[in-house]
Amino acid sequence: MDLSQYAELFLAESREHLSACNQLLLEWERNPAALQPVGGLFRAVHTIKGMAATMGYGRVADLAHRMENLLDQLRRGGKTPSDEIIQLLFRATDALEKSVTVAVAGRERDADLSVLEAIDDAALQFRPAAQPSGLARLRPEPAPAPADEPSSSAPQVSADATKSGPTRAVHVVIRPEAPLKGGRAMLVLKKAERFGAVHRLQPPSAAFESDDFDGRLEFELETSAAPSDIEQALRGAGDVERVVVGAAAIDEAVITTGEIPVTGAPNPAGGAGGGARSRHIRVDLRRLDTLMDLIGELVTERGRLNDLAARWIGRGGDPEIDDVAIQISRLSADLQNEIIQARMTPVWQVFDRFPRLVRDVGRQLGKQVSFRVEGKEIELDREILDELGDPLVHLLRNAVDHGIEPPAERKRLKKNPEGEIVLAAVRERSSVAISISDDGRGIDRAKILEKAKREGVVGPHVESLSDDQLLRVLARPGFSTAEAVTSVSGRGVGIDVAMTRIRALGGSIEIRTQAGKGTAFVLRLPVTLAIVRALIAAVGQERYALPLTYVAETVEYGTTPTTTMEGRDAIVLRDRVVPLVDLRKLLGTNGAAASPPPRRPVIVLEMGERRVGIVVDGMLSQQEIVVKGFDAPQGTLPVFSGATIMGDGVPALILDAAGLV
Repeated sequence: MDLSQYAELFLAESREHLSACNQLLLEWERNPAALQPVGGLFRAVHTIKGMAATMGYGRVADLAHRMENLLDQLRRGGKTPSDEIIQLLFRATDALEKSVTVAVAGRERDADLSVLEAIDDAALQFRPAAQPSGLARLRPEPAPAPADEPSSSAPQVSADATKSGPTRAVHVVIRPEAPLKGGRAMLVLKKAERFGAVHRLQPPSAAFESDDFDGRLEFELETSAAPSDIEQALRGAGDVERVVVGAAAIDEAVITTGEIPVTGAPNPAGGAGGGARSRHIRVDLRRLDTLMDLIGELVTERGRLNDLAARWIGRGGDPEIDDVAIQISRLSADLQNEIIQARMTPVWQVFDRFPRLVRDVGRQLGKQVSFRVEGKEIELDREILDELGDPLVHLLRNAVDHGIEPPAERKRLKKNPEGEIVLAAVRERSSVAISISDDGRGIDRAKILEKAKREGVVGPHVESLSDDQLLRVLARPGFSTAEAVTSVSGRGVGIDVAMTRIRALGGSIEIRTQAGKGTAFVLRLPVTLAIVRALIAAVGQERYALPLTYVAETVEYGTTPTTTMEGRDAIVLRDRVVPLVDLRKLLGTNGAAASPPPRRPVIVLEMGERRVGIVVDGMLSQQEIVVKGFDAPQGTLPVFSGATIMGDGVPALILDAAGLV
């Protein structure tokens, strides 16, 4: 078995432990007298060291081992670490993360280990005075070498019962908490091969790749070596909880564990070889993407089947056809829902990297910033979550740089010297709202308006900027209020990038700001992108799809009072003025199609506090559609977010709610 197949698993688990390291370091920095963070750090780094050694990543294991030495000294000494030590551990964590990444990419020699000397120097400071100090320079012991170098081939295990010499039954149990149990099991077998041939392996080595592998294996070893020597060698593979060697190995294992350690045999605990079977497995995202593509095709064909069945029944066909179509629709809808749920991911998987980002930017700018995250359990489609990282990074950096004032200025304003930034996620009907708010200086509308006039972004007669106008000005490429370009901001790309990316995801951005009180950006996103429920509307001879996520209600044009708002037609709906967008006029179909019907519906869209009414010729149906991205031809109005294939095989464009509101 090639251990390189565990590389992605190693990378994923290492990143989880490194994220924990950053969280614990932030906690320790806030409260240096606490003892819990150093213990958690030690365990996380120790686990990474063990996994790296298993994979044969010696340089990663060495770096983790040096960090482990320093953390062990800090843990044993019980002293409050200095700020320099905390900063060193942040640097070491960054170096470890980069080393893991390049090792998995096959370029471990490129790992930057320049931080090692500083780690060793720091470890010397915390060594107990009773230890020998005659050497000019004490160094931590080197990291333990990998139990075996990874091999491109599996150990040679024979299923043949014919043996040429004495054999011993061997039963091995890997520690339950050990990562990469399959890799450890392979190392155990390679250790065993040094004594002789391995026969009758249970479970087969292919089972080591399964998430259901519980770390138990047994085999017969053709050797006359002493049981104690075999046991010592096999324990050297690392993370081995128990080794039983001898003719009675299987019986002894039964007595010790109370279980029958035969993998594959059913048992009351529900797992092979005993113990509760894990309810979670890791799945390659590409498989989930493929499943989503397939269910998308199935949804399209389901629509065609329903249309055909309806026409068949209308012509007097067999009603059983309709029953089958209904049953297939129900089953495919259930399957679709399960696949979408499998893709849902809690936002903390992205949010957890931001406390460290805010902390680093704050220190770089000399600002004190408290960062709080709310709603970490809210789930989004993995595809949306992957695309959300960059916009949030830009908005958080802007909040620290432009929003939070320096401590001296906050004191002068009778504010807490430590500013606060809150990143929160909440469910809103069929969408998710993510807000980034700060208690800083707010946005100076007068300053923005003055610069916007100078650059010709707004007309010279504009006297004030509403929130919507303010956002449109700030989102223009290259527009910035910074006095100078810094490594943090000033190039005028942050809000532009965020706006572009969120709009591409079918979402919207709103801004709320108050001078001296702070600013909040609110991102509204659909829960999933691939398949959405939409309202199908007609304009002339064309059909358009409008995601129901943002549809608040529908009314009939002419049955509600009308007025004008900033030169636009509008209706008055429950004492609230709602501007109108006539799709016929917007899309230029007035002269190219039959005259509009006398009674036209208005679809009222709602995004946060904003509302707009879309006037269409008719509403045809509600149905689930498969969203297909498309590159709009040059000159196309920016009101389309994608396309879909209708049940009759004819494509229809999807209207972008954010571009219409």
